[in-house]
Amino acid sequence: MSLAIDVSGLTKRYDGQAVVDNLSIQLAAGRICGFLGPNGSGKTTTLRMLCGLLTPDHGSGSCLGLDLITQAAQIKRQVGYMTQRFGLYDDLTIRENLDFVARLFELPQRQRAVDQALAQLSLTARQHQLAGTLSGGWKQRLALATCLLHTPQLLLLDEPTAGVDPKARRDFWDEIHRLAAQGITVLVSTHYMDEAARCHELIYIAHGKLLTRGSQAQIIAQAALAVWSIAGADLAALVAPIKALPGVRSVSAFGNTLHVSGDNPALLAASLAPYRARPELQLSPAPVDLEDVFINLIEQAQAGAPQGGV
Repeated sequence: MSLAIDVSGLTKRYDGQAVVDNLSIQLAAGRICGFLGPNGSGKTTTLRMLCGLLTPDHGSGSCLGLDLITQAAQIKRQVGYMTQRFGLYDDLTIRENLDFVARLFELPQRQRAVDQALAQLSLTARQHQLAGTLSGGWKQRLALATCLLHTPQLLLLDEPTAGVDPKARRDFWDEIHRLAAQGITVLVSTHYMDEAARCHELIYIAHGKLLTRGSQAQIIAQAALAVWSIAGADLAALVAPIKALPGVRSVSAFGNTLHVSGDNPALLAASLAPYRARPELQLSPAPVDLEDVFINLIEQAQAGAPQGGV
């Protein structure tokens, strides 16, 4: 199968408002795709439609070769879906939680599947520890282990490392890449730009609509942004007047510097010329990164676009 996800025109409305609006996603098998967008952009609703938990109001397509509408029950059994919040039982041990999920999937060799999941996520030594006593990073390992019990070929992960420390996040992503190397496809929503940079490709949505997709390099190139870095004293006082300049899309503080971006390099340089003449400030061109691009995309989204997606 060449495409693990092949859906088009996905639309979901609540109270007449489209929280996912005519969204199409194609994702090849064995790829890691970052799913990005501001809060309320429709990411969670999209993931729930893809795994068969929600029925689209409009749209069609397939996941793992199964029809999104008519074979939703089969999709549920072949996809691993990890929710934003830890959804297992705090008063059960790691092993008991895994055994419970294995029973739900009616796995024929339940004990063996649990043992393999424990070993795969380095949970064997902690298997008798209550889930409620685990740190955030270990809870995420347990949640991922439950997703892998039934050997899915597609993982849908909804902000899996939110609130997890950097070391645990890195370990989690190392595991994701190991799974992808085995041919498992991963669609993962995240707000962390360092995690986005670890994906093979990216999809960015806002207000339920696709804004851009491609590899990190492609998205940065397509944005055609220019970015200047400003260092010096009293930078907070510069934010408002610089934002009002022609050609300025966004002004963001990064530590002791400001990043000023725009999509017209000549106009941006001309607008910043008076600041380059001020001896107390140091201005220099800066490389464009994903955060610059995504801040710019948010700025471009219509201010009056409907809110409230999940």
